[in-house]
Amino acid sequence: GGLATFKGVLGTGIAKVMDMELAKTGLNSRECELLGINYITRRISARTKAPYFPGAKRIYVKVIVRAEDKKLLGGQIVGFSGSAKRIDTLATALTLKATINDLINIDLAYSPPFSPLWDPVAIAINQFE
Repeated sequence: GGLATFKGVLGTGIAKVMDMELAKTGLNSRECELLGINYITRRISARTKAPYFPGAKRIYVKVIVRAEDKKLLGGQIVGFSGSAKRIDTLATALTLKATINDLINIDLAYSPPFSPLWDPVAIAINQFE
């Protein structure tokens, strides 16, 4: 009975293949090229937990922003246990139409069993400075 509008979707998704987790949200590099968007990417490699904590594994994060104003356009994450759900941070930022400047000082939870001191998503975001 009310008035609702559909604002679209970001295409956020996660999957698990054996022990590897994969995640994406928003646009990827190829889609930016097809749409004629001038973009910049940054990629980082980090650990899923504090490096000294048992079970710390590799995680790879890629963040894509529009070159002109550094508006977040998308991101991908590949890694092991504890990697994929980190995409929700980028999906939320996309929903809010955030720029890298909005996210530079993002405060993400820290505890050695869950994340290194600097979360891999925060590390990737800060590569644009």
